[in-house]
Formats: sequence, structure tokens, C-alpha cells
Amino acid sequence: MATLDELRMQLDEVDDEIVRLFEKRMDICKEVGKYKVGCGRKVFDRQRESSKLADVEGKASTDFNKKGIRELYQQLMSMSRKLQYQQLVRAGALGRLPFIEMPSIDMENARIVFQGTEGAYSQAAMRKYFGMDCNSFHVGTFREAMEAIEEGAADYAVLPIENAIAGAVNEVYDLLAEFENYIVGETILPVTHALCALPGAKVSDIELVYSKAEALMQTSRFLNSHPDWQQISVANTAVAAKKIIEDGDGRQAAVCSAYAAEIYGLSVLSENINDEGENCTRFIVVTNQKVFTKEAKKISICFELPHEPASLYQLLSHFVYNDLNMTKIESRPVEGRNWEYRFFIDFDGNLADPAVKNAIRGLREESRNLRIFGNY
Repeated sequence: MATLDELRMQLDEVDDEIVRLFEKRMDICKEVGKYKVGCGRKVFDRQRESSKLADVEGKASTDFNKKGIRELYQQLMSMSRKLQYQQLVRAGALGRLPFIEMPSIDMENARIVFQGTEGAYSQAAMRKYFGMDCNSFHVGTFREAMEAIEEGAADYAVLPIENAIAGAVNEVYDLLAEFENYIVGETILPVTHALCALPGAKVSDIELVYSKAEALMQTSRFLNSHPDWQQISVANTAVAAKKIIEDGDGRQAAVCSAYAAEIYGLSVLSENINDEGENCTRFIVVTNQKVFTKEAKKISICFELPHEPASLYQLLSHFVYNDLNMTKIESRPVEGRNWEYRFFIDFDGNLADPAVKNAIRGLREESRNLRIFGNY
């Protein structure tokens, strides 16, 4: 019986041969890539790869080895494709990405729409990004905001996309997939809730508390310490603030921002009543133009995948192979198709970078319905 050292020496000899054959295989793949560049052939041939996987799997002797050889060849063919995508990009065969690089985003002459009403966190985020004196108007829903920029009534919309505690704003993700609008910027706004009421009101006077459902949830520890208070959900925190001043009822209070309280002339009874001290919301700035700046450093995309083993794994390998840092992934059901999902991904990069072009080429060929939402 061979010793462990002897067995390891045998493995080293086999590994040396595997490396030699791997490099030989990749040299042949380069020639295949040259041929495809010259002929304009697609890199990814799903039928050919499925046939090849079935062939090599059938040559293995045990069920364990069959599964292993399939996984090995999936990786080999994936590396071959990535090599060929690089060749296509270097040859200029990527095809021009339909985004125009701009020196900067025009903010001075812009008309901006936000969802909600005066005093909403979206308005505060808009003013943080565009300045206090920006030309703006508000609408009632996220859909109306997307329609306003699609139709040209506004140049930009400011929409919440993610909260540090509540998570993704799913409706906005769905609207990004539905509309031909594009992200050109983002801003992060701290969300600090306060209990606000009519001037002169005291905490002991309060019986009814109004706010957005999420805000009530995010301040539940403070609110539940007053079990006699009735909590009532309304459309958003600014609507709650507006209701208090319009009703003129000293028994009512709103959970809203100090910014909304200032807008509507309310008094702050208790500051910083959030359960979590680090709550913040990320807002995106959306337009109907496919533009990006040289300084843009984040890309947002979405795509759909076939129901096949390791399909998501294979797609995500394009980020690894091109040294791109993926910062976020979300999934949403595809409307009208049960148990099928659309994946939303953020990653670091600029559309002018060769590595980004290479990754997008691979993603486009190997996924379904790839959309680039923007570079910002």
C-alpha cells in the first residue's frame, strides 16, 4: 500500500498534466475566439454546451464522477467564454453601449419631481442633492413620478430605493424594470423621526399618533411605552404632519422629521425616537436620458435567468473574473410568470472601463432581458 507522501507525489504528477492540458485547451479556445470575431459568431452556444456536458458526463464511471465532471466542464467552458469575450472587446466587437458620457449632470436648469408632499423625506433628499432652491413639484405615487420624467414634465425624479432597516423599496425596483428611465445619481439621507404636535401641546395630551406604517414600526419601542396611544397609519410622514396642523387637534401627534415639523409649524415633543440610531434611506435620481459622467462609479443592472442548476452562479462569475466588486443583489418575481425571478445587481465600475464592457458582454449573452439602469 502506497504511503501518503507517495500518493501526493502521484497527485502532483497528474496535476502537472492537468495544467499542461488546460493551457493547451485555452490556446485552442483563443483560436476559436479569433474565428468568432472574424465571422461575427456569438460566443455562447447553449445547445453546443449542453451537448458537450452530456457527452463528457456519459464518459465518467460513477454517479459521483459524473456530477464532478459536469461541474468541471461547466467551469472550463465558462472560462473559455470569458476569454473569448475579452477578445471581442479588444477587437471592438462589443457593440456601442447606448449610454452617452457627459461632463456633468445639468442641475441648474432642471425641474425635479418627488413623491409625497411638502415636508416628505423625498423632498429633503431632493434638496440635499439639487440644492434648496431647485425647481420642483410633487406627485402622489412613485408611478406618477416615473411617468412625469418619461413624458418630459420633469427632468429628474428622486425616489427611495432602500432603507437601512426596512430594506428594498420593491415598488421602485419594479418600476425601474417597467419604465425606460435611468439612474444618474444617488444620495443617502439619515432618517431621524420625532414626535411632533401642535404648538403648546404636551406629551401628556397625546391620544392619537399618525405616521407611515414603516415609521410607526421604526419607532415602536418609544410608541409602545405609551400603550394608551392609538397608532394610525397614513400615506407618509409628511401627510401625518400636514394632518395635525389641518385638524388643529391638540390630542394628535405625528411621527415625522424635524424638517416636516418646521415646514408645517409643529412643535417637536420628543427628538430621535428611532429604535435604531443608524437608520438612513438611499434615494436614486432618475431621468429619461441614457447618460453618465466620467466620475460615475456604480452601475445598476437587472436580468432574468433560465431555471437551470447553477445559472445564477455562472452569471455572477463574470464579476469575479473581471475583478468587479458586486455591492448588492435583490430578486423580484417576474409578473405573469410563476416562480421566475428578475435579479437586480449593483456593482462598482464605469461603463467606459474595459472590464465592465467585458462583464456586460458576457452577462448579455448568457442571461435574458439584461437592462442597464444606469452608471452614477
